[in-house]
Amino acid sequence: MRNRAAFPLAVLLGFFSSRADAVEVGVPAPACALRPFSEAPEVLTAQLIGKVVVIDFWASWCGPCAKSFPFLNELVREHRDDAVHVLGVNMDEHRTDAEGFLKRHPNLFQIATDVDAQCAKAFGVKAMPSSYVIDKKGFVRAVVRGFQASDAKTIRERIEYLLKE
Repeated sequence: MRNRAAFPLAVLLGFFSSRADAVEVGVPAPACALRPFSEAPEVLTAQLIGKVVVIDFWASWCGPCAKSFPFLNELVREHRDDAVHVLGVNMDEHRTDAEGFLKRHPNLFQIATDVDAQCAKAFGVKAMPSSYVIDKKGFVRAVVRGFQASDAKTIRERIEYLLKE
């Protein structure tokens, strides 16, 4: 069993280290501060500890991102009463591009923006979309780059497993 006191330190160290490589399964998820699209307060990924989290990096110009949004909405509907949080992180340079995308592809999940791409850099995002499934303790348990129908099954199975842990 991992030391719970060591976890926040590991998250902070992950946040302050400059990662050139992509975050992989088994490591603490980087702590990030993101700006929400709504008037809500800043989104701090470290505050999501205790929930199974799906962080999905997306952009308006990304075709597979448009295909992943209905699936992410399904996750929200399926896990409305569970400790699951879906967070879409927009990577567009211009907010108006993201707003146009969201009009065409409505979302039921929280949307934030990574203004300086610091969170994407910390995660080592290399493709759009990139989804990270994070367990209740803050560790990355699945990484999915791109989006195909088979990815939905992978993410869904991982979430179900993590909810039982």
